[in-house]
Amino acid sequence: MLNVYLSGEIHTDWRQQIIEGAQGLDVTFSAPVTDHAASDDCGVVILGAETDKYWHDHKGAMVNAMRTRKGISDADVVVVRFGDQYKQWNAAFDAGYAAALGKSLIILHGPDHAHALKEVDAVALAVAQEPAQVVEILRYVLTGALPG
Repeated sequence: MLNVYLSGEIHTDWRQQIIEGAQGLDVTFSAPVTDHAASDDCGVVILGAETDKYWHDHKGAMVNAMRTRKGISDADVVVVRFGDQYKQWNAAFDAGYAAALGKSLIILHGPDHAHALKEVDAVALAVAQEPAQVVEILRYVLTGALPG
């Protein structure tokens, strides 16, 4: 059984592609909250409103950090996706945190990010460009089978 944490951009269906592709493999997936509004507002909804946007965001970041730390700590493999549309500073942080914990790390991004992410890529055990490649890595790790 592999526990896989899927971190990174939330604007495409890459997580769903990996989860569907891994059907039949002994894999459990976890991820951050991908509902952007819920993620941003969790702190103030749970702990109380803030008039200052900084403290609004800070409360949400702290509550979300508990979920992120648990997900990464419990994972055997951490997949971090860097999307094309936004700079995902949180994804870079998650990759660094996973690397510091000695987690097996797969970085997922397109060729346009290769230079910008060279240091992140350097600590990964694999750098993939497509979700299907991540699925094949998981399949190989669990079964030793190469894509047919």
